[in-house]
Amino acid sequence: MIWEGMDRRKFPRVMYPCMVKVISSDGIQPQILTHTENMGQGGLCVTLKNEINLFTLVELEVDLLGIEEHIFPKGKVVWNVRRKSIEKIKPMFYDIGFEFTEISKRDHDCLRETLQLLINKGTPLSKPYI
Repeated sequence: MIWEGMDRRKFPRVMYPCMVKVISSDGIQPQILTHTENMGQGGLCVTLKNEINLFTLVELEVDLLGIEEHIFPKGKVVWNVRRKSIEKIKPMFYDIGFEFTEISKRDHDCLRETLQLLINKGTPLSKPYI
């Protein structure tokens, strides 16, 4: 499904599937293991079976696959959209957008370098899809 709104991202997103652990900051919800649909310097998108409410604060563990250690940004849900049942891929799932609210300099630099390598390799940039 194509996003019909205006793309207001500050950072380009790269289509790169890597593993992500989503941990609710309140500790009440169980941890969720999923993968990215796309990611950028300011956040990432994942697909989940269940919705996460807007503005929910989370801790993320992202396996960039090209480095030895994972990165651990904190974030919040800035959008969530339920896919339509007519979608061919993962119908009735939710696309969840996280904005990074806190990220260490080490993790920020690591993410920036990884994204630049992917762009240099010709990894497609994400269009404003949901």
